[in-house]
Amino acid sequence: MDDLSVDQRPRPVPGPTAGKAPGHIPGEAGVWLLLFGEMSFFSSLFTAFLYYRSLDIALFSASQAELSKAIGLTNTLLLLSSSLFVALAVRAVAQGRTTTAPRLFLAALACSLGFILFKGIEYYQLISAGIAVNSNSFFGFYFALTGLHLGHVIIGSVLLGVLAVFSGRPLARPSHFALIESGGCFWHMVDLLWIIIFPLLYLVE
Repeated sequence: MDDLSVDQRPRPVPGPTAGKAPGHIPGEAGVWLLLFGEMSFFSSLFTAFLYYRSLDIALFSASQAELSKAIGLTNTLLLLSSSLFVALAVRAVAQGRTTTAPRLFLAALACSLGFILFKGIEYYQLISAGIAVNSNSFFGFYFALTGLHLGHVIIGSVLLGVLAVFSGRPLARPSHFALIESGGCFWHMVDLLWIIIFPLLYLVE
């Protein structure tokens, strides 16, 4: 059934989207400090990875062959889908669609849980093959980068669950919408990090 009949089209809180300047930056200012800090930290790890790779390209290429590109690609598609669902969910919240928004956040959560599942399978396959964090430099970076990213995915998954509950209620103040935007921005950062990690670890030759 359309949201018009289910939700009886609750009126959006005055201000979540109205009156915003064309250059409106979504979310709270504090969350952007967090995001830039996280991106800077990961950027330093990416730079270190490329530097050590340049010292022993043969080792890194041989180690890369041990990874499952199918799992890596599947996880990439899962996170891209989750980001789409989150973007649609935030838009639904702005429009006051309190039935659609939670469903979209839950769809994003399902994608994130799928990512966690496939990453667990990949870890299991590598460990079963005798590969660990101390096997060589490549796998040291692999487990560090994917482990840190997985931690962010888990945190983001909890956040998506909270947003699914919170978005099902009419917003009391415009600041509540900014908090939902902030949650969406965090999840998009998690997605962006993987978009860099995937080709760096699985595809660069």
